Amino acid sequence: MVYLKPKKGKLLIAEPSLTGDVSFNRSVVLLAEHNEEGSVGFILNKPLEYQISDLVTEILIPFQVYNGGPVEQDNLYFIHKVPHLIDNSVEISDGIYWGGDFEKTVALINEKVISEDDIRFFLGYSGWSSLQLDEELSSKSWIVVKNEHESQIIKKSSDAFWKEKMIELGGDYVIWSNAPENPSLN
Repeated sequence: MVYLKPKKGKLLIAEPSLTGDVSFNRSVVLLAEHNEEGSVGFILNKPLEYQISDLVTEILIPFQVYNGGPVEQDNLYFIHKVPHLIDNSVEISDGIYWGGDFEKTVALINEKVISEDDIRFFLGYSGWSSLQLDEELSSKSWIVVKNEHESQIIKKSSDAFWKEKMIELGGDYVIWSNAPENPSLN
């Protein structure tokens, strides 16, 4: 298997050995930033029981909200693929953008210009200090893969996404794809 280096826009797939980690068990993380100061990403496949309309009462449409990670879980973040509509967006890669003008985003959602296929909301984010992610990669906690879905990742990733990625990796990972979420309960 070819191991990729972490880079913004790549996906981190949690190794099956992370089963005891409450935050990252069976996670697929989109890296939004990776540099010498650290890394930031968003867990793509952990939907919460909230809709965006529960958290931001000005938003009238009930888009799903996801657990972005264990850092700053009282803050809302979003990624999207409509930078031509949302000013001040930061490009992650492959047509995926992070943040931007929130008031304009709210208005465009309510006007149904932006759909749930265009944007994903997160409570919190995943963060690693300088070299921390490299250490976790060395200890085989994560696998770095290319985001083959590019901007379609927003609608592609579901709670079954980790299992799909295990099957794509093949070999022994296929066995893990069918393991119970908590093997000690087996």
